[in-house]
Amino acid sequence: QVQLVESGGGLVQAGGSLRLSCAASGSIFSINTMGWYRQGPGMQRELAAVITSGGSINYSDSAKGRFTISRDNAKNTVYLQMNSLKPEDTAVYYCNAVVQSYRWSGLTGYWGRGTQVTVSS
Repeated sequence: QVQLVESGGGLVQAGGSLRLSCAASGSIFSINTMGWYRQGPGMQRELAAVITSGGSINYSDSAKGRFTISRDNAKNTVYLQMNSLKPEDTAVYYCNAVVQSYRWSGLTGYWGRGTQVTVSS
């Protein structure tokens, strides 16, 4: 089993910044992709940013130019630096990791419990 623990959410004024962290632990042989998704009030969960083990990155249109995703493979941790935050960024942010738990096993996706980000106007 794999656990993902997010931290770094909170309340910030529009234009401010936050840095989210997500650490994976448990039965981990390797981690393929790690990413951040968000779910605003009354909205479906959507991609914010994702990064592969090789460092390839994909951002949503709303995140481009303002958010930066990075990862520390040695620590099994992914980060999301969020700048120039807007009220519409208010959401629960969820960490996702696609994990190979053992050399012989396939890939399984895991989710964290989420961290609340609230941006006031």
